[in-house]
Amino acid sequence: MSVAEYEFAILGAGAMGSIVGGHLARAGHRVVMLARGARAAQLEAHGIRIRGLSEFVTPVATLRDPAQLQGAATLIVATKTPGTAAALVPLRAARIGVALSLQNGTLKDELLREAFGAARVLGALADTSGELLAGGEVLFTRNVNVLIGELGGGESERASALARTLDAAGVRAAATPQILTLEWSKFCSWVGLIALAVSTRAATWKFLSDPDAALVLVRLVREMGRLAAALGIALSDQAILPTASLCHLGEAEAVALVMRSGAHYRVHAAQHRMSALQDVEAGRALEVHETFGYATGKARALGLELPLVEAFTLLLAAIDRTRDARG
Repeated sequence: MSVAEYEFAILGAGAMGSIVGGHLARAGHRVVMLARGARAAQLEAHGIRIRGLSEFVTPVATLRDPAQLQGAATLIVATKTPGTAAALVPLRAARIGVALSLQNGTLKDELLREAFGAARVLGALADTSGELLAGGEVLFTRNVNVLIGELGGGESERASALARTLDAAGVRAAATPQILTLEWSKFCSWVGLIALAVSTRAATWKFLSDPDAALVLVRLVREMGRLAAALGIALSDQAILPTASLCHLGEAEAVALVMRSGAHYRVHAAQHRMSALQDVEAGRALEVHETFGYATGKARALGLELPLVEAFTLLLAAIDRTRDARG
């Protein structure tokens, strides 16, 4: 297949990559999934199978060797964060129109700029989630928004066009002129959510509804908010949790706000489990060093102390090394 025939190349065929790639393929877009091993075999044999918020099966082109990709109009990175830099190396020779990442954290933007140049990189974040099941189906559990924008700020037609395409395909999306603020707002909340998901091993609504867990989460988000402020990045409530409010309200009010979010999840997304919890139970590597470690590294460079974030960085790294599921 020639370069022009691929509108979208999706690096990573886990839950997020399959949700995005599957909806785009079902809508008639020319999509190639960059996958390997057993997952590639599942896609080749059965296509992408989605259930939950959407119910469909669609065939999709699959490429096991990313070095064979000659080019695509849009590259969407949807792998787990460990090994991202190495995964991008064989794609550097490809002709990529624009690249964006739906991964967690903000290191992703630096890695994409290094691989493809700043002019070809958009910022993005996904308040969208699912779970790759053992049989290869993907359970689509949350479809709030994928936000896309220029990392330098402002409006752009390429960001708007991509958002319209995703939204029309069934994955809710919108363009934003403040993607850096929103990426960091999500990152600050995500750190708290992941820390509690892995330490409690509970569904999202359960730990958000617990007063002690909510308090720890609030304190984690506030430490991350201090890091964002030190980097000169404003925060917003347009995130998984209302990050700006959690940083500025009194502590008791912030805890109550988190617990209200737990009540909302219980009603509207009772099956939702954070991706890190899924990784723990499946024996997959946790996203620690590229996310928590990235934050603590930035803080040290600024002479900023984030004791709770650093403690959970160590704890999650220890869990990753010692849990029985990984031998």
